[in-house]
Amino acid sequence: MPHLSNAFAVESFIDEIAHTMREDPLKTRLRILGEPRSLPLSSGGTLDTGRLANVLKLVADRIEWKNWLRTVNGLGIACWHVDGAYVAHAIEVAMQGEKLVIQRVVCAVDVGRVINPRGLEGQVAGATLDALSTALNLAITFKDGQIQQHSYKDYPLASMAQLPDAVEVITVNDDRAPAGASFLAMPTAAPALANAVFRASAVRVRRLPLMKELLRLL
Repeated sequence: MPHLSNAFAVESFIDEIAHTMREDPLKTRLRILGEPRSLPLSSGGTLDTGRLANVLKLVADRIEWKNWLRTVNGLGIACWHVDGAYVAHAIEVAMQGEKLVIQRVVCAVDVGRVINPRGLEGQVAGATLDALSTALNLAITFKDGQIQQHSYKDYPLASMAQLPDAVEVITVNDDRAPAGASFLAMPTAAPALANAVFRASAVRVRRLPLMKELLRLL
């Protein structure tokens, strides 16, 4: 899925730009998005910068982003768009020695008119947990042309202890034609997590799976 790799690269890099400029990462993103407007995409369709900025502001408000410099924990944020739908994640983490604790996860989505609110919330929460599990641990590797993973022992899905107790889901409901949720909540989970880890540990993770790289760099 190109959205997953592209979002991780772009949203991590924007965070690095903000850090270099000594600027609030939320303000950096909002400044890049600029005034609400519709931009044509080379792949077809349009990007509504106002809708993308809105989901960013919603997760930032819910997770109390105003404390991002003062909290002892790490806060990370990321946003993306997929086929006319918009998503943002804000994540709070803590480092306990070499143990990473994901304390809070907030996700806001704008898919236009919401047909099935409970279904959308479940889809968003499930996709978020799937994305976090993938980001934390999972990788397919090769040796002498052979795949090295053969079972869940070699491909460890995240345990309940590694994941947050809940995913707080915010849905924007308006009169626009509905867009699909599908894997909408997956692209921004990993970069928001990595950005939060940087705030908590001062370690910038640029490769996944995150835990292997984090432990290598600590």
